[in-house]
Amino acid sequence: MSERHVFRLSGEDTRSFLQGLVTNDVDGVDAGLVYAALLTPQGKYLADFFLSAAGGDVLLDASAEQADMLRTRLSTYKLRADVAISDADLFVHRGLGECPPDGMSDPRHSALGWRAYRAAPQAEDNVDWTALRVAHMIPETGVELTQDTFILEAGFEAIKGVDFRKGCYVGQEVTARMKHKTSLRKGLVQVEVSGDAMPGTPIMSGEKPAGTLLSRSGDHAIAYLRFDRAQGPMTAGEAEVTWAGAGN
Repeated sequence: MSERHVFRLSGEDTRSFLQGLVTNDVDGVDAGLVYAALLTPQGKYLADFFLSAAGGDVLLDASAEQADMLRTRLSTYKLRADVAISDADLFVHRGLGECPPDGMSDPRHSALGWRAYRAAPQAEDNVDWTALRVAHMIPETGVELTQDTFILEAGFEAIKGVDFRKGCYVGQEVTARMKHKTSLRKGLVQVEVSGDAMPGTPIMSGEKPAGTLLSRSGDHAIAYLRFDRAQGPMTAGEAEVTWAGAGN
């Protein structure tokens, strides 16, 4: 899949280096794929990716659009650590059904099937991944996940992208405070949409902005909502928007 880029991280310090940076427990790669994010010191999203063990190395599977930024960021944090960051020259394959011998289950949700890393690119798989993401509330890089995103508002706890017991990482303090000391006032939810409205359309509650319509599949969509303004009928352009959680 050309929209993904796979890095290989090697060297004696690779796991400890990643452990101090990312939101999830890197040691989980011994059991399969680990989904994680890199945050700013202020706790905002920079990138999300999958980590997997490759012998003594770690593969990092990220959006191709974020590859240059990730290479620069990781190199900046590396300092004197024994870590080498290189292109893996591998391609991401995805599928549903039985997991192949070289595949690993997608940790975000069982409905998302498996991922594998192979030397040749994958042919078209004809899977409607957007429909699956919307059905199971899986945020996408560059759509639901942007530089303004706090990962708990994006549902990272539900999709197993954050570990609250692993210790410190960049942005950990803000993330932990949001988990333990506040209730979320904004976040991603699934909504029903009746009428024409494209992703990116502002959602209004009367005259007040209530959020933004994001990924859409049929009459369902993922939306970013401000919960205190999403308690009644809403619109996105000419479309009607309904959130089942209104009033809860």
